[in-house]
Amino acid sequence: MAKTPRNHTSRRPQGQFIGYARVSTDEQETEAQEMELRSAGCEMIVQEHGSGASRTRPALARLVREIGAGDTLVVVRLDRLARSVSHLLDVIEELTAKGAHFRSLSDPIDTTTPQGMFSLQVLGAVAQLERALNSERTKAGVKAARAKGRLPGNPGIRERRPEALAKMTAAQKAAYGARIQSTANQWLPIVRRMRPDHTWDDISRVLKRRGFDWTPERLRRAAKWMISEGMADESLLRKSPPRPPEDRLMTLVAGIHSSNPELTLREIANQLERLHERTPRGGTRWAPSSVKNLLDRAKRTGLLEAFDGLVDVD
Repeated sequence: MAKTPRNHTSRRPQGQFIGYARVSTDEQETEAQEMELRSAGCEMIVQEHGSGASRTRPALARLVREIGAGDTLVVVRLDRLARSVSHLLDVIEELTAKGAHFRSLSDPIDTTTPQGMFSLQVLGAVAQLERALNSERTKAGVKAARAKGRLPGNPGIRERRPEALAKMTAAQKAAYGARIQSTANQWLPIVRRMRPDHTWDDISRVLKRRGFDWTPERLRRAAKWMISEGMADESLLRKSPPRPPEDRLMTLVAGIHSSNPELTLREIANQLERLHERTPRGGTRWAPSSVKNLLDRAKRTGLLEAFDGLVDVD
């Protein structure tokens, strides 16, 4: 997002203030929140209609994904952004990873100030304590139930009651959606760049080289969920065209380079030999020139943005 210059005497980061206004139903209006946000200096405001009990918020996900370093996400109150302390901390962690900041107008949370960061640390400690207490309560409840001869858990689920099973399924879907959405900014851009020209197997291999544990099946399911929520285009699920064996090698070499850009051509060749990968011509010995040819192709296809600086070291 474009940066907006601010007073150089200010201790705030150089970037724009972006407001986020949320109401629970379509009948409600965000006008009151927007007035407060504009008074706080927000030049851009993102609106969302969604229940406070759900983490599935496409507008918020898009905002966090596209926000720029130095920008500040501003809300009127914390409950407009997050449904729980853990959800709030997850969002702020994503913003921090992108060099962006967070501020709540009605709460002492402002990650651009030492006082705001202290308040955030207190919230984190409270969330950790809450998780520990909930775990202890659960264990005590199970122990007490067993002492009285009762089975722990939801009796409706044990008895396979349709309404209980439906509620459990809805909760599982909501939890799955929250997990997928919270990490989408890490894997979805790669999927968008590679699909449908590359197979799900190729993409999962590239992601694994970058430290993400995705199987092709899980990755495809996650993309399908993002499409169902309107956060991704249906073209991601189109069938990949038939591809020659060289394309698999190209994806593999690009993944090795992406996971460690400091590797030389010779070091990548050595890795391929240790993996017992055959060259495009079927040989067992890899030359740096063969690696470079595959990286050239990866760059032309958009699989690899750049690999300048690779050196042929024997």
